Amino acid sequence: MEWAFLFADNFVIPDDRLASPMTQQQEPDPILTAPEFVAESELPDETTSEEGAPLRRAGRRAAAIFIFLTVTLDMLALGMIAPVLPRLISGFLGNDAVRTTEMLGVFGTLWALMQFFFSPVLGSLSDHFGRRPVVLLSNLGLGLDYLLMAWAPTLSWLFAGRIISGITSSSIPTAMAYVADVTPREKRAASFGLLSAAFGMGFVLGPAVGGLLGTVNPRLPFWVAGGLSLVNALYGFLVLPESLAPEHRSRFSWRRANPVGSLSLLRRHRALIGMAAVLLFGYIAQQSLMNVWVIYADYRYHWTDRTVGFSLAVVGIFSGLVGGLAVKPVVKALGERGTILLGLIFGSAGYAAFGLSRTGLLLWCAIPFFNLMSLVWPSAQSLMTHQVGPSEQGQLQGAINSLRGTAGLIGPGLFTYIFSRSIGEHAVVHEPGTPFYVAALMLLVSLLVAQHATQGSSPVRSTA
Repeated sequence: MEWAFLFADNFVIPDDRLASPMTQQQEPDPILTAPEFVAESELPDETTSEEGAPLRRAGRRAAAIFIFLTVTLDMLALGMIAPVLPRLISGFLGNDAVRTTEMLGVFGTLWALMQFFFSPVLGSLSDHFGRRPVVLLSNLGLGLDYLLMAWAPTLSWLFAGRIISGITSSSIPTAMAYVADVTPREKRAASFGLLSAAFGMGFVLGPAVGGLLGTVNPRLPFWVAGGLSLVNALYGFLVLPESLAPEHRSRFSWRRANPVGSLSLLRRHRALIGMAAVLLFGYIAQQSLMNVWVIYADYRYHWTDRTVGFSLAVVGIFSGLVGGLAVKPVVKALGERGTILLGLIFGSAGYAAFGLSRTGLLLWCAIPFFNLMSLVWPSAQSLMTHQVGPSEQGQLQGAINSLRGTAGLIGPGLFTYIFSRSIGEHAVVHEPGTPFYVAALMLLVSLLVAQHATQGSSPVRSTA
């Protein structure tokens, strides 16, 4: 929870937005008029309660902790159901391994499609109605959906629940937009880095908790995930203030809310186009880790399931450490542009090292260096938020999440096919590390794109 408090220190929500959500004032807020230019010296003095406690900081921390918990719990819940979903599907299909594998692929593709289509919709809705209602309703919907999947009496019900899950978990872009609303531009990279750490924590803890609960009952992780989401929605209803001032809201338009329309926002500036390409290549490259790592480690090193699971946990831990502890000082020293370039260099070298590792020990040694790629995502997102106004932050974050959805549609088939053609008797190239070489090449291309796209951009360095 200390990371959440560090996260809170970057927030700049003014006093009048920290009142109870039911009694918020609707007057124009000079601090949020141009949030990307807000400096700590421009903030109003902290008011105090009758007991002398600083109200602004306390409310700011409550909002920060909620946003941090929302991202963590979303990823935790997704991770918790990952180990048990195949077993649940298999039970409905008479334990037919082939049909279960096929259906699992359909479930995964459908979930990515929902993310692709609905992330920009929720982002645009938050630009119109505000961040608070969208985040809270998504948390509520996600909680109810997990309970539906826990109860599901047939595969059709489980299938419907997976569709709803893909829609409701698209609230993460709105949480990102909330951060952009209330954080000065020089501190956004650090805040996005802490959200990246939340992703890492959920990635590490989710499968472990889900596997443990699944040994009791394969439906239990769904009940727990649903309960956590509902409790978080209630907590947010009590503590989360609105971050987007009424005068900065935009009309909802399906032209902007569809994936193509939301991505058109990225065409407005060279830096946006370039950073979108960097993120897309990076997200696709990540799919090699998510879809090939397990079978690669089994084929090349003959690792047990326990060792493979532990290795993925280590990847998640280092990713969280980089996001939570390294982004702020590196951005302060190098600026956002320099941080992006450094992260891409290490990421490309890390993927290449994975492919070159002839022994498991070398692979373990490469993990910390590879995870410095986690410097890229928060810095790139922060740089992109500087190019759009307050009324478009939700649309921007929705477009970024659509890029993740696109990668989720392309990456699994691409890298599993490359791996299948790199091993065995009929291999085109007898080199099991080829998927990671392709991922490394993608990041090298991203490095060239980022270097060109950010040329001449003013360095934005994090303040201490």
